[in-house]
This record gives sequence, C-alpha cells and structure tokens, in this order.
Amino acid sequence: MSASSPHRSKWLALALLASAQFVIVLDASIVNVALPSIGKDLNFSQDNLSWVVNAYTLVFGGFLLLGGRLADLLGRRRMFIAGLALFSVASLAGGLAQSEGWLIIARGVQGLGAAIVSPAALSIVTTTFEEGSERNTALGVWGAVAGSGGAAGVLLGGMLTEWAGWEWVLFVNVPITLVAAVLAPRLLEESRDTRQKRYFDVAGAVAVTAGLALGVYALVDANRAGWTSTQTLLLGAVALLLLAAFVAIEQRSSHPLVPFKIFRLRSLRGSNVVGLLIGMSLFSMFFFISLYLQQVLGYSALKAGLSYLPLALLIIVSAGVASQLVTRLGFKPTLILGLLFVAAGLLWFSRVSASGGTYLGDVLFPSMLAAIGLGLAFVSVTIGAVTGTTPDEAGLASGLINTAQQVGGALGLAILSSIANQRTGDVFASGERNPAVALTEGFQTAFLVGTGFALAGALLAALLISSRDSREQAEAARRGEAVPVVA
Repeated sequence: MSASSPHRSKWLALALLASAQFVIVLDASIVNVALPSIGKDLNFSQDNLSWVVNAYTLVFGGFLLLGGRLADLLGRRRMFIAGLALFSVASLAGGLAQSEGWLIIARGVQGLGAAIVSPAALSIVTTTFEEGSERNTALGVWGAVAGSGGAAGVLLGGMLTEWAGWEWVLFVNVPITLVAAVLAPRLLEESRDTRQKRYFDVAGAVAVTAGLALGVYALVDANRAGWTSTQTLLLGAVALLLLAAFVAIEQRSSHPLVPFKIFRLRSLRGSNVVGLLIGMSLFSMFFFISLYLQQVLGYSALKAGLSYLPLALLIIVSAGVASQLVTRLGFKPTLILGLLFVAAGLLWFSRVSASGGTYLGDVLFPSMLAAIGLGLAFVSVTIGAVTGTTPDEAGLASGLINTAQQVGGALGLAILSSIANQRTGDVFASGERNPAVALTEGFQTAFLVGTGFALAGALLAALLISSRDSREQAEAARRGEAVPVVA
C-alpha cells in the first residue's frame, strides 16, 4: 500500500458519509413540491397532508440523541449501516404507499433511520479526522453537502414529480442508501466507546426521546390545534416534565445516556444554543420561498425547484470558504459573520413584492446572501459543537448539535407559520381581496421575525462561545496540529 493510500481512504470515507447525510437532509424537503400530487393520488385531507413532512421531522428530532449514544456504545459503523438499511426499506415502503396512513408511517420510520445515520456519520467524521485544519476541511465538505441538501431537495423534488411521479421522491433513496451500506464496511473503520460497558440507560432514553418527540409534535401541530389550545398546552407541559425527569435520571445514573460533564465545554454549550437559532431562522426560509414562488409568482413545481439551483450551488461554495476562514479566523468570527449574512438575506426577503414581484428582483439576490451565510454558519457551528470533545463523546456531541438544529427548525417553522397565517388573515379581514397581496404580507412578517432569530444567534455566538477556544483551534489548525482537549 502506498503512503498516500490511508490519506486517500479518509477522503473516500468522507465522500460516502457526506453523501449519506445529503440524502438525510434532502428528504426533509424533497416531498414539499410533491405534496399536491400525493394528496390527489392518496386522497389526503388538507389537514393530514402536512404530516407527510411532519412525521419525518418529528421522529428524526425525537430520536437523534438516542441515535448518537447508540453509535458510541454499539459501534458507529454498525449503526450507520443499520440506519441506512432502515431508511432504505422505509423509502421503498413509502413509494409503494396506497393510503395516507401507510405513507405517514413510512415517513416516520424514515425519520428513525435518519436519526441513527446522521449522528453516526458525523461522529465518524470527527473521529477519522484530527481536530485542526484537517477536520475543518472535512467539515467544510460535510457542511457543503448537508447545507445544500434542503435547497437540492426542492430542486430534485420538482424534477422527479414532474417527470416521473411523486413516488420517485422516495424511490430515489433506495439505490443510494443501499450502495452506501455496501461500501461502508470497505471504507469505514469501526469505532466505539471502549471505556464503558455496554450498559444502556433505558429510563433516560425513554424520557428524552418521548420528551423531544412530544415537544416537536406539539410545535408542528400547534398551527392546527391553536397555540393556546388545551392540546398544545398539555402536550407542551408533559414534554417539559419528561425532559425534567430525564435530567433527574441522568444525574443519578452511573452510565447516563447524556453525561452532563460534556456541557463543561463552553463552546459546545454555546454552539448548541446558536444551532437552535440557525434552525429557527433557516428551515422556515426554504418553506416560505417555495410558497412565494408557487402561490404568488405562479411557478410550477419544476420551475420552483429549478429556482433553487443558484442557492444550492452557492451554499456549496460558501461552505468550502468557511473551512478556510475557520482555520484563519477561528470558528467564532466565522459563525457570527455567517449569521449576519443570513440576517441580511432574510431582511431583504421581508421586502418581497406581491404586485409586480419577480424572481430576479425579489428572490435571487436575497437568497444568495442567505446561502453565503448558511454555508459559513453551518460549518462553523458544527466545528464549535465538537471542539474539545474526546473520541468517545463524538456520537453524543454530534447528536446534540443535530438535535438543536432539528428542534430549532420545527420550532421556527411552527412560530413563523403561525405569524404568517395570522398576518394574512388580518389583511383579508381589512378588506383586501387579492390573495397574492395577503399571502405576501404574511411572508414579509415571517421573514422579518426570522431576521430577529438570526441576529439573536449572532449576539449569542458573541457572548456564549469561547474566543479562546476559537483562537486556539485556529492557531493549531494553521500549525497542522490537533487541538488539546481543555476542560
């Protein structure tokens, strides 16, 4: 074997892991433009149609922490392959669905597979590449494909729905995930936490998974049930009680699911708070842009999907630049800069026009600002979230940042959808009869509040993330050294 072979195999492994993560992120958005076709073919009610998206998000967000700990204890490569197999079977079942219940269950099982794959894949990246310049570059690649997955999902979903039928937005996952599962034993080394016995914290796992899943359910269904309804308030209270019980269980467990000592790392704590706000500001952006293009500008599903191409490509470029900026400036300044770009893009979106609106004037340029910000923020917050962790904590740290972003996405979409719908209703109540005008005013308000989320993220990044960690990580990366773990 040549001297370059181990180095080359690392990057082949990264290509495999990033491709799997791309599919996981893509599947959160790929069904959006297919929803009208799905509703027609399977006789969905309008209320239930949203659960084609929500079922995936709900289970994905609820099981991420559990997935990350399973990877640490049972083997990261093993869980990566198992998650891919489950995701593939669920995708096939979803494409073959003959009823709304069948499809919703399949999407939920897809979310479970994704919750196993995603933290396992990211933890393999962090244990394969040494902390410093090498890991920054690897996470730049990771950020490029994962960050562009949301935009690419809308693009690919529009093309497949138009040319092959809605079933193919699910069928397309099957060959990709099966190939990845077959290649995994050849390209990935097995690793797990060997310092602990395979003791499984069942009580903690049940409490946190049920608490997160119930909390996400309460959020995504709040628009239908009402934010102050008995259902929303009761479910929210039960979710908080379960999460409080989880904290109590973990503090008393000899082998906790989430050892709270990991939160001694200031940058990890701060990065997870900021990751929540990144999810709140950006996940909803894709949703509202899609609605504006189709409901106000009158774009077809295919044309709306193609409109995301510049956004997806610029995210890839920006993520590549981010890995270099992190090495030069540190992850903290890069993260703050990224969030300011996101805020600028969202503020520009808050000026979208109803009458005389155009893709060039109202969508393209603000989406470019947001894309630059997303690439910078996604890579730097991920680096911050795993900086200083030990190899046996990789799955846990990966699960935490993924959970923060997914729960943030669900929370942001629920809040901003409610705000947009309320504003649209008020405009209609004032006597406006043009739906495009009423919808656009709702979108404008939602984008403006999203700007506030991004600015809050930038402020909290400045306050909560360690400048010393950021500086030392950058200095060591420039020297080509790994960064020592600092408690």
